Amino acid sequence: MGLLALSQSVFAMATPTPLTPLTPQTAEYQVNYGDIELGKAKYNLPKMTNGVFTYRFESDLSLLLLTDVRRISSEFTLNGNQLSPIRYHHLREGVGPNYLEQTAFTKDQGVIQTHYKDKKAQFAFEGDIFDPLMVQLQFRLDISTGKEVLDYRMVKDNKVDEYQFHVIGKERMKLGSESYDTVKIEVVRKNNKRQTFFWMAPELAYLPVRLSHFEKGDKQLDIKLIKYHFDREHVAKPAPAVMAPVKAPKLLGTGEH
Repeated sequence: MGLLALSQSVFAMATPTPLTPLTPQTAEYQVNYGDIELGKAKYNLPKMTNGVFTYRFESDLSLLLLTDVRRISSEFTLNGNQLSPIRYHHLREGVGPNYLEQTAFTKDQGVIQTHYKDKKAQFAFEGDIFDPLMVQLQFRLDISTGKEVLDYRMVKDNKVDEYQFHVIGKERMKLGSESYDTVKIEVVRKNNKRQTFFWMAPELAYLPVRLSHFEKGDKQLDIKLIKYHFDREHVAKPAPAVMAPVKAPKLLGTGEH
């Protein structure tokens, strides 16, 4: 009996905690323009704090004398398997006009306020809606649970747009010395002048391992995963079906709610 208990304990210790799209993680990518290296991009999802997630993206790209540096963050909550946005912040700097985009989602008041460049807009907070960063995690949650309708409403550039995705099929993807079994996805558009494909690895909680964007048949961007890390000790658990209201977010640098 003692040996049986010990073997069960050892087995439990050796069994890794299953990965989910909300497991704390970092992922770094190489960004290319055709065959030219532009720089690196990095995503970071630390463990949840006080019921709120913060997802961050940063990139530093350059081509000859052109530079593009971005710092993006998204705050959101989890209710069951559904993410709900709170605040979005996007700062772009480099050659050409710099700009700031900020969006505050006040669900209990049914209002979304956004400020992009020098213009402001306000929308009703109705149904499921996302910002351009946290929608990536919602997409991974949905595809990991077998959801077939992959349509999302997103607030971006002072507009509410709808984005649709189509699962093409499975494909083995080799990147350097690593190989991944992936699901290939295409962004649905009205024509083929612009095409975007990305490959997600189920074994990595559907983390994207590659993205390729084409303009009129020519590859413009090619983004490849170069390293990643998951923190299995802090796996997020779904929140109860009913959550306490979150304090109304504030647009940074303003007095507006």
